Amino acid sequence: MVLSKSDRKAARLIIEKGLQQEYAKELNIFYEMLKKWKDGSVDNREAFHNLYASVNGFNKHIARRYDRHSSRYYTLIITSQLIDKVIDECDLKDLSSQTQDTIKRIVQLNNDSEED
Repeated sequence: MVLSKSDRKAARLIIEKGLQQEYAKELNIFYEMLKKWKDGSVDNREAFHNLYASVNGFNKHIARRYDRHSSRYYTLIITSQLIDKVIDECDLKDLSSQTQDTIKRIVQLNNDSEED
């Protein structure tokens, strides 16, 4: 889907908001892992291995989702963020109604296919 200039601008802001949300969520997970290590609940090796695996997995997720950060993928990125509940439908308010409808249709198709 080709987005208008105003939709591209709004999409960049939505994507950045979602990215920041993902970073915050994952940083809280890392923090909890480090807290368990500090409390002595896990040994050094296990804590390091768990933290490394989590950071590495998150890095791969971010790369897969956001490395193709060109305007022709904006709709797909926003759709993925919506499906993962990183953003809400109210975050789409600055997009044109046509773009909003397209994104919502894709999300609905995904939800319908998960129910089957």
